[in-house]
Amino acid sequence: MPAEKWEIDIQEIMQWMIRGEQEFAQMLMDFDLEENEKQEPGSKNAKPLDENTLKDPEIPGILPILPLRGLVVYPQTAVPLTIGQPRSIKLVDEAASSNKWVGLVTSRKSDIERPNSSDLYQYGTAALVHRLFRAPDGTIRLLVQGVSRFKIKKFLSEEPYITAEVFPQSEKIETGLEIEALTRNVRDQFIHIAELLPSIPRELVATINNLSDPLQTVYNIANLQKIDIETAQNLLELDSVIDKLHLLVGLLTKETEVLDLGKKIQNDAREEIDKVQREYFLREQLKAIQKELGNEDTHTAEINEFRDRIKISGMPPEPLKQAESELERLERLPTAAAEYGVIRTYLDWLVSLPWKTTNDDNLDIKHADEVLEHDHYGLDEVKDRIIEFLAVRKLKLERSGDIKDDTDEIRKIREGVILCFVGPPGVGKTSLGQSIARALDRKFIRASLGGIRDEAEIRGHRRTYIGAMPGRILQSLRRVESNNPVFMLDEIDKLGNDFRGDPSSALLEVLDPEQNSEFRDNYLEVAYDLSQIMFITTANQLDSIPSPLLDRMEVIRLSGYTENEKVKIAQGYLVPRQLKENGLREKELKLKDDSLLEIIRSYTRESGVRNLERNIGSICRKVVTLREKSNKKIRVISNKYVRELLGRPKFAPFEEIIKRTSVPGVATGLAWTPVGGQILFIEATSMPGNKDYKITGSIGDVMKESAEAALSYLRSHAEEFGIPKNIFKDIDIHVHIPSGAQPKDGPSAGITIVSSLASLLTGKPIHPEIGMTGEISLRGNILPVGGIKEKMLAAHRVGLKRIFLPKENLKDLDDLPDEIRKDIEFIGVDNIGEVIKQAM
Repeated sequence: MPAEKWEIDIQEIMQWMIRGEQEFAQMLMDFDLEENEKQEPGSKNAKPLDENTLKDPEIPGILPILPLRGLVVYPQTAVPLTIGQPRSIKLVDEAASSNKWVGLVTSRKSDIERPNSSDLYQYGTAALVHRLFRAPDGTIRLLVQGVSRFKIKKFLSEEPYITAEVFPQSEKIETGLEIEALTRNVRDQFIHIAELLPSIPRELVATINNLSDPLQTVYNIANLQKIDIETAQNLLELDSVIDKLHLLVGLLTKETEVLDLGKKIQNDAREEIDKVQREYFLREQLKAIQKELGNEDTHTAEINEFRDRIKISGMPPEPLKQAESELERLERLPTAAAEYGVIRTYLDWLVSLPWKTTNDDNLDIKHADEVLEHDHYGLDEVKDRIIEFLAVRKLKLERSGDIKDDTDEIRKIREGVILCFVGPPGVGKTSLGQSIARALDRKFIRASLGGIRDEAEIRGHRRTYIGAMPGRILQSLRRVESNNPVFMLDEIDKLGNDFRGDPSSALLEVLDPEQNSEFRDNYLEVAYDLSQIMFITTANQLDSIPSPLLDRMEVIRLSGYTENEKVKIAQGYLVPRQLKENGLREKELKLKDDSLLEIIRSYTRESGVRNLERNIGSICRKVVTLREKSNKKIRVISNKYVRELLGRPKFAPFEEIIKRTSVPGVATGLAWTPVGGQILFIEATSMPGNKDYKITGSIGDVMKESAEAALSYLRSHAEEFGIPKNIFKDIDIHVHIPSGAQPKDGPSAGITIVSSLASLLTGKPIHPEIGMTGEISLRGNILPVGGIKEKMLAAHRVGLKRIFLPKENLKDLDDLPDEIRKDIEFIGVDNIGEVIKQAM
């Protein structure tokens, strides 16, 4: 920074005071001699300092004031200063040519470049100018000797420089043991600080240690410390020497603690560096000793181990080349290098993957059929698909010698299978994957995708990141040690995405049979063959799965179970498992079919069997508790015991339908949900008004449009159904779909809404055993809808006997079990008029 911007150059002052620059001191002495030689004897300007003046000086009553910025000068101390301001240079020139006295007063604000008298403190130090030197840059360097302190009475002028009327302020010097103890304490602490700061000259420390005057000791030690301006000025203004010593003791104590801590930190860092260097030298010495003895060192042994593992890993050419290249890099690096661990981990992943470790398929179709039948009841479509896979696999293996090598790079023969099991919860999707692995004698891996939002979970992280790892696909393959397991990706419909990427997009390569033979994980950066894996994904619904991903999978739908199927599953699988889990033998407790039906109808409402198993487990626990608590042994569970052990029935579906449909304006519809089919009530009511029409029940836009179309159709065909034509002018109609907290949407409620409105306006209730589903057009046509099987299962579950559905959906009834087709009458309709005439 240019010298003219500073009244005092603080940095140079500290350098001079601490380092004690001998060259500058010699320069000042030489300059002084030259000045004296130039001045003739008896000259008015030649005023050498006399020793008596220094010992007992008399301070003039009026002093030129030299403002100081960021510095306090104490009496009985010598301080070098650099002067750059024009007014300060003029002040020093006139003082040096007259009596050499100046008043040194500190500015309250060090950021003001040209302080005025109002910016200065009231106390300052009267000083004598000993030496001065004009530098080539126009600044003046001078050495001043602080003599005594003064207080400003009043300022006399601002130009050409500040002058003030002052009067001396002598310090109060006490004597006694306290001041002697404080002085000794200050000296000892200063000596300790000097030991921690080698920059303080030893001669200066010895000089201060020999000082006997407490006041001189205080000022000289304070002059060498880093003290903020306010505290330094306070030290100057205190009258009592004891008070000054107390303040200085506190400052030195704090400085000592800071320096001790800094030294400790420095020593710790030095010890750590020395430790690393020592370890390095010891390792090098150990290598040399082992080399002389003919033994391998740890580094060489590790390199040789990796080389052997690479040879037996069975890698294809690309990863083999990458592994050998990384091994060469590892061999050249010292073990202490930061990159050594990164490369070592990468190589460990490469050689640990099952490049050629394959489990041979058990191609015995009879064995596979037995395993699948033993583990799961029903699910014929899935079982047939697995048997087909085995049959084709077996035939291809038998004819492998007859099949020529395929040289078509575009249309390669695909080996793996990618299935997607879609169905409501609790129908056995996940456990079915384990059964398939058991039937094929393959290893099984399950990875849950629910809630995953980071694309790196699938593809892995780049090696540039700290703690990078491969994705879940390769991690699972390394864990299972096989390159052709049954790999289940659970809950694929619940993938998320955010700023970290889209995992479903990353799965496009994994689940594409055309691409997954060269899957590239971000961490490995080499191709890995996933084509031998049987991928099975599970989902509750397909709507949330992106279309490109869905297109790569073979979808197999798993519908809910009928009551009889649930009873057979309970007797064959659920009851034995719950008996075993609760410590009961098979002969100790038996659940009749009737009691299981009672649990299914009155205590569960689901497509799967999870709640059924929970209730069976509850019964087993209560039976065990009664046995241990009151020695009451229940061996057979009847309907009576079901209600006694499980409490009041939770559901009475058909009674609810009868109750709701007993009044006009209520119709029973059928709906599809991700957890299976459900019944849906449509309620309509009217009130005096002016043709207002309201639809409520947390419904979507499609269902609202169906309700609008339903009313428009009825108004245009009112006479056909016996509805007074003018009735719509004088009433408001409100349609409500209960269970308002559950969002509802879709067109399949159209037929039900029309029937509900027709029942309301004709005053005729709809028969309680009737359910319906279908989309309606403005012309009254009934259009086909989806989810027929799940809806019919729900209808059978609640006891409906007649179902109206679109005629085009009758072909979907072939998928229903015989018991449902036997219990329910299915009526295919093309026009809503057929429904209204038969339903009421």
